[in-house]
Amino acid sequence: MEKLVVREGLAKGKELALKGEAVVLGRSSTCPLPLGDSGVSREHSKVIRENGGWVVEDLGSRNGTRLNGKPIAKREKLSSGDRIQIGGAILTYETDDAKTKAEVRFESLDAVKALRDARDRIVSEVQKVIIGQRTVIEQVLIALFSRGHCLLVGVPGLAKTLMVRTLASALDLEFKRIQFTPDLMPSDITGTDVLEEDPETKERNYRFVRGPIFTNLLLADEINRTPPKTQAALLEAMQEYRVTASGCTYDLAQPFFVLATQNPIEQEGTYPLPEAQLDRFMFNVKVDYPTRSEEVEIVRATTSDIDVTPKTVLTAKNIVELQKLVRKVPVSEHVTTYATTLVRSTRPKTEEAPKFITDYVAWGAGPRAAQCLVLGAKARAILDGRVNVSCKDVQSVAEIVLRHRIFTNFNADSDGVTPEDIVKRLLKEVPEPGEPPQKK
Repeated sequence: MEKLVVREGLAKGKELALKGEAVVLGRSSTCPLPLGDSGVSREHSKVIRENGGWVVEDLGSRNGTRLNGKPIAKREKLSSGDRIQIGGAILTYETDDAKTKAEVRFESLDAVKALRDARDRIVSEVQKVIIGQRTVIEQVLIALFSRGHCLLVGVPGLAKTLMVRTLASALDLEFKRIQFTPDLMPSDITGTDVLEEDPETKERNYRFVRGPIFTNLLLADEINRTPPKTQAALLEAMQEYRVTASGCTYDLAQPFFVLATQNPIEQEGTYPLPEAQLDRFMFNVKVDYPTRSEEVEIVRATTSDIDVTPKTVLTAKNIVELQKLVRKVPVSEHVTTYATTLVRSTRPKTEEAPKFITDYVAWGAGPRAAQCLVLGAKARAILDGRVNVSCKDVQSVAEIVLRHRIFTNFNADSDGVTPEDIVKRLLKEVPEPGEPPQKK
């Protein structure tokens, strides 16, 4: 049996069994499932039986109809799990059929192999456009499948924006970009209410116009160029995957992934990210210059008329399921203890802290860092086709997890000691559980 289930909106939780030849969706009382949300027309869209399945079409509504985040211009065929957005309401099309062949199985080791193969294909497609930067791409994918967010730090001209756009294309995700500037307001990110008058009833109502944050993959370009008040507009979305505006709370579509960029060399007219904002980023990924051979290839490719378009590897639905798979990966007490000890050792006032930490660190990492270490280790292991998570996996993500969560003091600045230096030394001196401590 096919049905529509309201996932977001005033009618959340209600279901509509699809019977007959067509069903009209809208706010009119004559509709089988009236939707009273803002932005919904009286007769907004229609779901029609066609060739043994169902399709959706827009009925010339004012705000249009979206399927999986993308506006529809004509009839679009529905597949199980598709999300239909009508104004402020979101419905899913669901069937009782078994999983389709295109879907990944998550009940066995086949799922692990599927994720590893997906990683390789994604990297391959992205590198059709982005030459080099394989490590950066893989770190971004680890964060994505861990349901985390990334801060990309690199000088201008290293194709950070193009990399994000290409990744969105390979994953078939809705992509939006926000150019952060000093005059950007929080409402420019989250959205705002506008007063509208219904031409038929002459009734006036406020309609919430969603901002660019309502997407799957959000690029926050040069995030440190806007004041902290505007930066803070991202906090709730990044942590709780929802947005509160004008007293109402709106859930964000899944997956939701923030990639922010930052220029490390130009500090004039910038606003350093508050510690609370930095802590929301799972990884701090440094984008470095390409090698000589890569740079030659970049110049050759970008000065020709060759246009490469990456193929779609995964859908939004696949990604959500794979994110769930990563969380199901078991982790031994041995690995969890090591990750926790590593994080606690960054705090100068704990008994685990080595002397160089008390000498050079003002504030260490919080509990969220240990969570990110374990999740990152899980994702790294499973992306390699393994279900066993080791301390080596924790060590491999330690620098990108910890370097933006360690705040050095004056002594470190005067001696030229950076957070990266501290993390590297920690990895050498903090032993794995059961190993003898390293001589200091």
